[in-house]
Amino acid sequence: VQLQASGGGLVQTGGYLRLSCTASGSIRSGDPMGWYRQTPGGQRELVASITSSGYGYTSYADSVKGRFTISRDNAKNTVYLQMDSLQPEDTAVYYCWAWRSTTQEYWGQGTQVTVSS
Repeated sequence: VQLQASGGGLVQTGGYLRLSCTASGSIRSGDPMGWYRQTPGGQRELVASITSSGYGYTSYADSVKGRFTISRDNAKNTVYLQMDSLQPEDTAVYYCWAWRSTTQEYWGQGTQVTVSS
C-alpha cells in the first residue's frame, strides 16, 4: 500500500487548506485512515482519524476540534482533511496514515503546512 498526500502550502492566519491522501493497494473501507503532524524537534501527533463502517467514525485532537474536518471517499480510496481557521501553531509536516493490522501500518511522504502570522 502506498499513500500519496497533497494539498499543503503556505497560508495566512485564519486561512484554510485541504489535504488529500490517496491510497493505492488493499485498503478496506473499514480500515482506519487519518492524519498526523510533526514539528521540528516535536513528536508526531494524531490530528484526526476516520473509520468507515457505515457512516464513518471520526476523532480529533482537542487542538483542532471545530476547525478541522476529516472525510473519506472509499470509492476513490482517498481521505481528506479540511483545515479552517488555521493558526501558526498548526504549522507542521502533515502525514497521511492508514492502518490494517499491528503489522500493517502505512505512512505517506508528508506535506508541509505553514501558517504565517
